[in-house]
Amino acid sequence: MSVRLKLTLSYAGFLMLAGALLLAAVWLFLLRYVPDRATLITPDDKADGGVFPIRSGLLEVFAPRAAAVLAFLLVFGLVGGWILAGRMLAPLTRVTHATRVATSGSLSHRIRLPGRRDEFRELADAFDAMLVRLEAHVDEQRRFAANASHELRTPLAISKSLLDVARTDPDRDTGELIDRLHAVNARAIDLTEALLLLSRADRMPVPRESVDLSLLAEEATETLLPLAEKHGVTLETGTDIALTVGSQALLLQLTMNLVHNAIVHNTPGKGTVWVSTAVRSGTAVLTVENTGERLTPELVSTLTEPFRRGTERVHSDHAGVGLGLAIVKTVTRTHDGTLTLTPRTGGGLRIGVELPASFPGPLLP
Repeated sequence: MSVRLKLTLSYAGFLMLAGALLLAAVWLFLLRYVPDRATLITPDDKADGGVFPIRSGLLEVFAPRAAAVLAFLLVFGLVGGWILAGRMLAPLTRVTHATRVATSGSLSHRIRLPGRRDEFRELADAFDAMLVRLEAHVDEQRRFAANASHELRTPLAISKSLLDVARTDPDRDTGELIDRLHAVNARAIDLTEALLLLSRADRMPVPRESVDLSLLAEEATETLLPLAEKHGVTLETGTDIALTVGSQALLLQLTMNLVHNAIVHNTPGKGTVWVSTAVRSGTAVLTVENTGERLTPELVSTLTEPFRRGTERVHSDHAGVGLGLAIVKTVTRTHDGTLTLTPRTGGGLRIGVELPASFPGPLLP
């Protein structure tokens, strides 16, 4: 049976039960006190005299009318219950329709249920919010697939062009061709590894080990110091002990990506990168700032999307593949942290990663 029919039968059954209880109360508190035999009333008792009604006579009159009332309550309960159940379940019909529309592939449909905020309104609003997030996620995945296809096609197209040139010009220097092919293939490998890391980061189990962000910051700056010197960028660190719990490998990758991004997207020859760690209000904070071009808040809000860059595309051996901040966002989310990107007034970017802080001592399982 449908929910509407079940509610209808429930309403009708409730009315029948209430009517039966009412009739039982009439019998219990009224008719039981009526005598079973006729009683003569003398003129001394009453001026008119006569016969007082007996119980059987009242029952003969009362029973058919009581049955008619119960029949009316049954019909009224079925009809009224069917109408009332239909009105109450109307919002669920709209939710069901929206679900079927979403199942067909259209995620732009919204319920937008009017009226006061009740349980049905909360359900409809929650469903609309889910559709909004799902539509944004699907759009993001489509953009990611399109961008990834483009990024992967570029090195393959370059390799094909180089091989075509070598085929048409056998006398060309093979050493130069091999070097260029090596660089192109290295970039393709870096891109593939970054895509794999990005896809696995959400599903990768995060170990519960104590990690000091200050040590990771120092390791990242020491590793990337030659790259900073090559670009003429100054690295400045101010690290305090900042303990958190998570994967040291993933958090090191996060720190390396932030510092690398700050070096590459900077002012060549006179840029500066500031790396700091601290503990504030129960959170371990890693902050990376860099000088560079002025960025608008609208542009900064999109930098964590895959293959998005804040400035013009950088053409160098260390430009990255456009997935650095996307990986940072994913790693931060898997560690229950918060990622904040803020444009600096004088140009450049300030990135803050806030993670739950831990304190020295044994870790609970």
